[in-house]
Order: sequence, then C-alpha cells, then structure tokens
Amino acid sequence: MKQIINISIITIIIVLFSACSKEPLSPQFKSMPKTYLQKGTFEQLKEWNLENYDEALASFNNSCKTKKSRNIYGELCEKASVSHNAKQFFENQFTPYKIINKDSKKESLLTGYYEPELKGSLIESDKYKYPLYNTPSDLIIVNLNSIYPELKKYRLRGKIVGNRLLPYDSRDEINNKNLKAKPICYVDSKIDRFFLEIQGSGRISLENGKTIFVGYDNQNGHKYRAIGRYLIKIGALESKNVSLQSIKKWLEENPSRVDEVLNYNKSLVYFKERKKSASGSLGIVLTPKRSVAVDRSFIPLGTMLYLESQVQENKLNRIVIAEDTGGAIKGAVRADLFLGYGDEAMKIAGRLKSTLSLWILVPNSMENN
Repeated sequence: MKQIINISIITIIIVLFSACSKEPLSPQFKSMPKTYLQKGTFEQLKEWNLENYDEALASFNNSCKTKKSRNIYGELCEKASVSHNAKQFFENQFTPYKIINKDSKKESLLTGYYEPELKGSLIESDKYKYPLYNTPSDLIIVNLNSIYPELKKYRLRGKIVGNRLLPYDSRDEINNKNLKAKPICYVDSKIDRFFLEIQGSGRISLENGKTIFVGYDNQNGHKYRAIGRYLIKIGALESKNVSLQSIKKWLEENPSRVDEVLNYNKSLVYFKERKKSASGSLGIVLTPKRSVAVDRSFIPLGTMLYLESQVQENKLNRIVIAEDTGGAIKGAVRADLFLGYGDEAMKIAGRLKSTLSLWILVPNSMENN
C-alpha cells in the first residue's frame, strides 16, 4: 500500500519474463532489482495434478475484471472466459518460473490474514468508545519522484506546522480530540481495533442491526513494527508461541500494559467505508485461499502465481492471484494468504506461518518476445 511503481505493469511483465534460461534471471531495470526467476515445468509443481483447476480458473477470471490483470494477460483473459478445460488452458498457455530468493535477510514466508468482525455503533458511548477514523484532512502526502527518481517507490507523509512539514502524529501521539478526521464509527475493543488495522479490512456489526464494511485508506507514515517481536523482547512470549491468538490473550490478561504494547507500533491506519466485503489493492472482492498479498516491488499486482507451502501436517499447494499488498509483506518470496471471514478463518490465519515457494505462471506468448 505504501509503494508506487510508475513504470507500466505490462512493461514490467515483458521485461521481467523476457529471458528463458534455466539459470536464475535478473530483470534489466531498476524498479525490481532483486527479482530472480528460474524456468520450470508444470511437472515440477508440487501436487499440480491435485489442483482444483476449475476453481483456479474462476479465480483468474475474477481477477481479469481488473485493468491491471487485463493489461498483463490481454487476450488470455478472453480465452479463459470461454475455456471448457481449465487444466488444458493453464498448461497450454503458461510456463511456470520459480522465484529465487536472493536476499538472505528476507524470509521465504507464508502467513495468512482474514476479514475480522467487530462490534460497533455510530454513536460514541461508554461501551463503544474507540473510534475508527477516516484519513485526517491535514495529512499531507508528498511524492518525490519528480525531483528524486530513485525515490519513486516512496512517499512522505506528514503535516504542516507553521511553514514546516513535520512527521504526522504516531500512534501514541494521537489526540483524538484534536485529530482532524471524522470517525466512521466506534467499536468496543481497542485490541480488536488494532488487529483490524493489521488485517486491513473488516466488517462492523452495529448495535442497530446493520453491518458496514471498512477498508484501508491511508496511514500516518510511520514504519510498521510487529508487536509480537516486542512481546518476545520483554519476555512476555516465546518466539515459538507467537500468534494472533497468543498476542491477543496476553493483551487481554494484561490490560494495564495494552497501550505500552500497541504503541510500540507507531504506524496507524485510517479507514474508509466500503460497499462490499474484503477487497484488496486491485479493488475486487478477495477470494478465500486464492488471493494473496505480495510485495509489489517484486511481484506486479494481478499476476498469477503457484504457491507451495505446508501448514502443519497439511500441504497447501495451489494457484493464487496477487491481488493485495500489506505493510508487513516485504520480499520476493513472501505472501499473505487471504483465508476468508469468520472464526475459523481467524484461527487459521492467526497461526499460519510457514516456509514458502512461489512460481509465476508466465504466458507463453511473452516467453517468445
């Protein structure tokens, strides 16, 4: 959500996938300097023959509703919409390329996220006292690429104080009474509100019986910091036991330290009301277990991928679409799998942390360019 790529998606794809060597390949442009690919075959994909091809094709067709995916795949979107043999379509039209992780500082990691449900009200009260805010009117966003092209991936966020642009208030500096933003609604849990920020979107069940959907709109410009790491640092949790569930349990059992822990993450998310349930950076409703968030400085949004991972004793190998981004999703072989809505999705997402292999399915027509 934070980074911008000004080169067109179709140009990125063509340059990224133009070579066909069996050795790791490096793109020849500055926007994606660490993406390396290695050509493979469908026979090399784990459990490829167990894939639900029709379901995967439906997910691809859904992604083709977006401009980014259509720009990447062109007439393949049309062919997919009339295909009567999904497996044949994938195998005849694409070649898998494995993404090679060349950055030892970045884990090859799969995590999960979900659409949380919070209880709330349109009216502030003793029970519903934690506001979900729209983007503040005094939040300034500065693009530096016209002056410093090498900084085109980044934005500055801040506010004008006098004649100076200063960093915007961090989480612990926010004064709700002085914040120049309107609350969408009020919720009954500061902890649940925090995890809503982490997930990026959710639904609020209002006391009047209605449900509203909210999603990420902006953030205050401060770097995201994981509170799980802070709890490990202070000895509250062991690294092997850190999960959404264990973090939430510790916070609920230690109410006097909630602000201390939450404020460790100075980043603060602002929301906007949406007309539909969880949608990603492509603007379409996410498909459970078929939509992933990626680092778009390595993987263009709208790209079709094959994910290989194992969650405890269960293998998780399938076609997914890069339809979202996230502040914590950094690196070439890094993905956050959308798991849907409800308690079961929350349980899986909260504990999902697994090694990952990623393949990009490259149109054969681009290989020949």
